[in-house]
Amino acid sequence: MVTGRGARWFAGALIVACMTLVGPSAPKGTLFTRPLPAGAPEDVVPNRVMTWNICNPCNESGQNLGRAADIATYAPQVIGMQEACVRDVKRIRDHLEYQYGLVYHVEYGSVLRSWSRCGGLPWRPGGFGQAILSAAPMTDRVSVEYPDGGSEDRGYMAVTTTVDGRSVRVFNTHLAQRRQEDVRAEQAGVLAAVVARHDRAIVLGDFNAVPQAPELAEMWAVAADADPQCRASDTAEGTCEVTTDWYSKFDYIFLRDIAPVGHGVRLTRFSDHNMFHADVDLSDPT
Repeated sequence: MVTGRGARWFAGALIVACMTLVGPSAPKGTLFTRPLPAGAPEDVVPNRVMTWNICNPCNESGQNLGRAADIATYAPQVIGMQEACVRDVKRIRDHLEYQYGLVYHVEYGSVLRSWSRCGGLPWRPGGFGQAILSAAPMTDRVSVEYPDGGSEDRGYMAVTTTVDGRSVRVFNTHLAQRRQEDVRAEQAGVLAAVVARHDRAIVLGDFNAVPQAPELAEMWAVAADADPQCRASDTAEGTCEVTTDWYSKFDYIFLRDIAPVGHGVRLTRFSDHNMFHADVDLSDPT
């Protein structure tokens, strides 16, 4: 039996060994890093933004490490997440930093405290809602709950941060669930009115509505989607890239007076929504 000083030495050595293998200081490229596809960026892409409903509850094994790997594959400057638990976002951010060397600031727009969604103690449930990760610092954060959330509290958040080397207001939202068209119309009206106050803005989110849905009319009036082939008037099947497992486009990157220069949708097994990313140009018109 090991006792006294020997026991303390053995325990300390074991802790050091464990930290060497899995601790937060584990370097990029450790045994536990999920490999990225060839051609993945080595650093954050300064003009790239992404929106992703990360799905909750989803119980895929290793989902937060997998989510981090999916994000690192494109390394956006800004990521807007919906259905995000604070605990999950913290783990994703840590994985991005310690496994892939991508350092992000984070701000939360939680509108709901939910034990069933995010766990925690019954009297101290986890925060659930939106989150924004940005490689640049964020200021002037606001988190607003819509007057009517529908079947579940919903809202939007906004921050000022840097994209493509320019300061810009970024919004992130999640509108009411499907079959609540009137509620979504009111929510979209609230959001559009705020977005319209800015000369330039980026709006990320899960709008739970296809492009031609009447409830999105006020958003289309103040901004355009980063997919230039996708418009409010489009009704032809296949014009807009689908962003969900049920073959609908619900996820948008609305750009107000900002030019898109490329976009893509990535399938992922860690959510029922795909990742939608876009490269943008914030340079002033000449």
